[in-house]
Amino acid sequence: MKLRKVTAASAAVLALALSATACGGDSKDDSSGSGSSGGGKIKIGIKFDQPGLGLKQPDGTYAGFDVDVATYVAKQLGYNANQIEWVETKSADRENALARGDVKIIAATYSINDERKKKVDFAGPYLLAHQDLLVKKDSKISQATDLNGEKLCSVTGSTSAQNVHDDFAPKAQLKQYGGYSECIAGLQSGAVDAVTTDDSILAGFAAQDKYKGQFKLAGLKLSNENYGIGVKKGDTATVNKVNAALEKMVSDGSWQKAVDKNFGPAGYKNEPAPKIGVIVK
Repeated sequence: MKLRKVTAASAAVLALALSATACGGDSKDDSSGSGSSGGGKIKIGIKFDQPGLGLKQPDGTYAGFDVDVATYVAKQLGYNANQIEWVETKSADRENALARGDVKIIAATYSINDERKKKVDFAGPYLLAHQDLLVKKDSKISQATDLNGEKLCSVTGSTSAQNVHDDFAPKAQLKQYGGYSECIAGLQSGAVDAVTTDDSILAGFAAQDKYKGQFKLAGLKLSNENYGIGVKKGDTATVNKVNAALEKMVSDGSWQKAVDKNFGPAGYKNEPAPKIGVIVK
């Protein structure tokens, strides 16, 4: 009789423990791809200061091509838009953000290159951009070699300015700021003579109302920039899922709609959608 009572009590305790564990699991955020069925969230790294690509707007919402691509991908992974937590990832911190687990994926004008592939894995590419120059409308700078002796701005962690310095204008004075918005403000004030990065980024800034008519793209194709979605090193399963989502986005027409919506107003002429896994050198 005594033995039965102890057994019954133990069973009750075990049942309560299992119930508590199950309830606790439902309340946790999840970035593993369980999606809406598990009530979780996914953290996605983007830029907050790049019009047309990744921009945090005054009302707290987010807009741009990278945002649209990431939202589509998240949907294919099982997450609705309201389950996405957007995390600002500056150029210099993208690899660390993935390694620390701060975000599940990064869609932040993240050009695929061999050096970065040592630290992170990439899905894509999902856009082929080209490095260019943004200058004042009346500037005489039309070629990269014209930058010798001039002040050239780019963002800390980006390779754009160094590429121009090494390959075209060794006497250019390099200026590195924390964000592209700071570079553009410097160009407007005369603190710098040109800003260099991908043409897609520059076009987004040039199209902003507060800058309309002040700047122009030089129209140079100084490099090929294959935008990929960054994933933590070794997470092959997520890379495969994201690649499948990107292929679907192109095939169902959503990719082109996102391009037209975000780049059309700036008159940016994009390259066709790149093939998954094909890097244009």
